[in-house]
Amino acid sequence: MVAGYTAPDTDDGPASGQLAHTKSTGSGVIVDPAGFIMTNAHVVEGAVSVKALVGRTDSAGTRFQAFRTFSARVLGVDHDSDLALLKIDAPGLQSLQFAESDDVAQGDLVLALGSPMNLRNSLAMGVVSSPARAVSDDDPILYLQTDAAINQGDSGGALVDINGRLIGLSTFIVSKSGGSEGIGFAIPSDVVKNVYRQLRYEGIVRRGTLGIYVQNITSSLAKGLDLPVDTGVVVADLDENGPADLAGLKRRDIILSANGKPIETPRQFADAVVRRSIGVEVAIKVRRQNEVLSLTAKIASQTPRADRLEALVSPAKNLVPRLGVFCLEIDDRIIRLMPDLRRHYGLLVAARAPDGVAPFIDLRPGDVIHQVNNAPIALFDVFRAKIAGFSPGDPVALQIERNGRLQYVSFEIE
Repeated sequence: MVAGYTAPDTDDGPASGQLAHTKSTGSGVIVDPAGFIMTNAHVVEGAVSVKALVGRTDSAGTRFQAFRTFSARVLGVDHDSDLALLKIDAPGLQSLQFAESDDVAQGDLVLALGSPMNLRNSLAMGVVSSPARAVSDDDPILYLQTDAAINQGDSGGALVDINGRLIGLSTFIVSKSGGSEGIGFAIPSDVVKNVYRQLRYEGIVRRGTLGIYVQNITSSLAKGLDLPVDTGVVVADLDENGPADLAGLKRRDIILSANGKPIETPRQFADAVVRRSIGVEVAIKVRRQNEVLSLTAKIASQTPRADRLEALVSPAKNLVPRLGVFCLEIDDRIIRLMPDLRRHYGLLVAARAPDGVAPFIDLRPGDVIHQVNNAPIALFDVFRAKIAGFSPGDPVALQIERNGRLQYVSFEIE
């Protein structure tokens, strides 16, 4: 059970930067006996309170007995992959072993576990409809598609092979009725494992890149560039001194394979990078005119995106109740995302809550608070305590930075 805040599902909700109260349920997978659980980011979106119900079996491990309830902490969220890491303090847990999702094939038998419609400890059987399904141009992940029944409440649940190994995390369905119609999608275990390790040991997920742009080869493109083939993937551009450039790749090279897997589309090549960790080497085979070359490029870290600040927010820790805003301390992570800040201290307004005076004062997501009544502010706890210490009617003047300009926001405490 998850209770917290999330953006309202209205046309003006996300744009207003205001969060609404919400309650939801979902599923998760214990990936380490120490109590680490992976689930979907949308399951714990804006969570303030998370309760984890963990199933218990008999001593032989064959018969289900009961659920135990634990308080769970959200250790990290990665919105790009829709994954989140939770931690519970519980002894004697059993965890699922990761399988290599690259080895999954069309037609493989799979089992989907979860809590559809809040029906706990449910299991459905099906097959892998596609081991690498692209769902949109903006999403680099190639999902596992399955006809195993996945419904509301199954998000974050395990998709396992017939040996009980984790091959994916159930994430969403395509449906006209709102229920399972046999078109369900799971995040591959290779992606889950990569995100899990980064969230656990680094607290944030860094995306990998080879500094290369590839595109589909068409008949006209092949004729215009005098390429030896008229299908496949060609290198259109390279970052100077990027991993691919340093590995020896060149424009007009035709990508044949990555880590031994044939590459037929740009999405397949992007997926080969997404699934790997920073620093891992990728073996790339290319065709250059009539010559076939084997090259090795090392995955580097992408520059963090400023529109992913919400991934750093923990509503339980970052809410200023009296103002109804969620704030983040300006630290090295924020500075990397917002390098043009005039001052490297203060509090970043990440979102607004439905409570407090935020709807009535001119504080917006993206603002950075530098001072309260002429007093510099750098620590969140100090800011929250200072606001809590004001009496009704007291004047407050906040110096903020907005779009590179310093200005003041003033109001009286309700």
